Amino acid sequence: MVKAVSVAGKGRTNQVRIIGGKHRGRKLPVADAPGLRPTPDRVRETLFNWLGQNLTGWHCLDLFAGSGALGFEAASRGAASVVLVEQSTSVVRGLQVAAGVLKDPAIRVVCADAVEFLKKSPALPPLDLIFLDPPYGQGWLDRIMMQVLPLLASDARLYIEAETALPDHLAPGLICLRRGQAGQVHYHLYGYDTNTTDTVNTTDTGST
Repeated sequence: MVKAVSVAGKGRTNQVRIIGGKHRGRKLPVADAPGLRPTPDRVRETLFNWLGQNLTGWHCLDLFAGSGALGFEAASRGAASVVLVEQSTSVVRGLQVAAGVLKDPAIRVVCADAVEFLKKSPALPPLDLIFLDPPYGQGWLDRIMMQVLPLLASDARLYIEAETALPDHLAPGLICLRRGQAGQVHYHLYGYDTNTTDTVNTTDTGST
């Protein structure tokens, strides 16, 4: 639920505006970096409608943070902790500036490759929500999925964006709860429950 806006002036400054929670209305800078692909506005709005408007006490991880829009929105909605992981140093600097604007103690920015971050087994609490929006066409989901699963709390949620529609049963214990498509973006919300065998799937067929 974060809207991207551009501000005229010397060069171009990209921003995101938080529109829900305690930081509602705050504008945050976004790094102008090649390949940075923020989640479309309507998709963000849909996602947080699916998750509910109150994430109080949730522990969250954004493994390919990019603009940080999803993670910052989660913090605004009461998440107890939000770890933003990004490997680009220039993008990380932008995330740090944005986090400094919010001054929210729940937010932590980490400069690291996603695989290396997972290999280090950081001291994270069981995670209630993980955002995965990796670069397309590089096989990231296959490389990290089995490392992500042990981090999930019981009944956790996993949000994934991809260039193609993903299976309902993506990995052991992961069941697709909601899915949709906006232009070329396929987005999915999975529930994690090792005892669940049936798929509950409601499709959002809207497009942009």
